[in-house]
Amino acid sequence: MSKELRSNFHEQLAEIGAGIARMSAGVTELVPRATQILLDGDLEAAEYVILGDDEYDAKAVELEERCFSVIALQAPVASDLRSLVSAIKIIADIERSADLCVNICKAARRIYSHDLDPSLRGVIQKMGDQARVLFKEATEAYINLDGPRAAALHDMDSYLDDLQRQFIQVIFESHAAGTIDLQVAVQLAVVARFFERIGDHAVNVGDRVRYIVDGWVPEHPYAESVNDPPEIVDGVVVPAAQG
Repeated sequence: MSKELRSNFHEQLAEIGAGIARMSAGVTELVPRATQILLDGDLEAAEYVILGDDEYDAKAVELEERCFSVIALQAPVASDLRSLVSAIKIIADIERSADLCVNICKAARRIYSHDLDPSLRGVIQKMGDQARVLFKEATEAYINLDGPRAAALHDMDSYLDDLQRQFIQVIFESHAAGTIDLQVAVQLAVVARFFERIGDHAVNVGDRVRYIVDGWVPEHPYAESVNDPPEIVDGVVVPAAQG
């Protein structure tokens, strides 16, 4: 590859990386926005986020197509190829996380006008805060190609998993006490899963950063968490068994 072609190639890689960083930073801001919409029951803001998802979808497609084009035309190898292959996977994780924020806003519409007691609101806020921190750290790890920072995401995600389990228990207790009805309980259980999956996607981004840096591959790549929403048995919310 000539010096001029090489320079153009690295410019393309840098532009793709910058686009991914902007998308990821956008999701970092979207998580607390969706959390607040859920807590406030803000229908107008929920609609704004839902309609804005098309922009994330379009950007994801654009960046993926650029990655495929560079691979096809430049035939990269070694770390450059790892960067592009990982970029395609990271774009999907970011786009899916934006979808999950939209899902939280849709859930906010479904439970509109239902009051949430302080215990539920407190755990929702904690889950939103931790999901945001995870995505912020994943973004910084990608921008700086920081392997140790990326590796730390696994431990940070464990805390979000714990919060999800705690939230399921609070949902069960609130439903048993009659402070929330069955449909609200179900919606909140699903919301807990949305937050938990955002954390999983952030971890995936971190794992792919580690692959870019030194070729590290997880032993069991990208398995979903075993945390599941509660089951509904005879109209009663029952926490799912944890694996």
